[in-house]
Amino acid sequence: HASRAADAAKTEPPPNLILILADDLGSGDLGCYGSKTIATPRLDRMAKDGVRFTDFYVAAPFCSPSRAALLTGRLPARCGVPYVLFPTEHTGLPPGEVTLAELLKPAGYATACVGKWHLGWRRELRPLQQGFDEFFGLLHTNDVEEWKPGSEFRQLSLFEPLQLREGDRVVESPADQATLTQRYTRRA
Repeated sequence: HASRAADAAKTEPPPNLILILADDLGSGDLGCYGSKTIATPRLDRMAKDGVRFTDFYVAAPFCSPSRAALLTGRLPARCGVPYVLFPTEHTGLPPGEVTLAELLKPAGYATACVGKWHLGWRRELRPLQQGFDEFFGLLHTNDVEEWKPGSEFRQLSLFEPLQLREGDRVVESPADQATLTQRYTRRA
């Protein structure tokens, strides 16, 4: 009966959802997509036990716009993040945009963002204000460089050192980048 199936659906917990956005990762870089040179056993296992997309395209070929599109389901220009945001920018994903985290809450999901946010550093633009229950990571990119024709790349002097945050609280400044991947993995 349909009513029995509906009752069962109400009592079963919703499935876990894990979205991974990896900057500079091509499909050929993972074993589950055929890489013979890079070992990715954990991601390969997730692909085997979960869902593996074979025709999936990102809305932009770089950081901030692709993150904004993933979280809102909208094209980067339509959700207010058409270009990469640098730490000196005072803009980001507008608070009025509805994120995936905000859509999942009414369905009973707890949400977390682990890693680089890169969608605005001002308080009203941060993950906790965009629907996430938890955040552990960096508010902006860790590789901001400036290039001038005929010169070498050089680090810009940022308005602050790269800070690791838990929620809105700074837990490490400057962030120890040598251990970030391991700490992100444990937290996730």
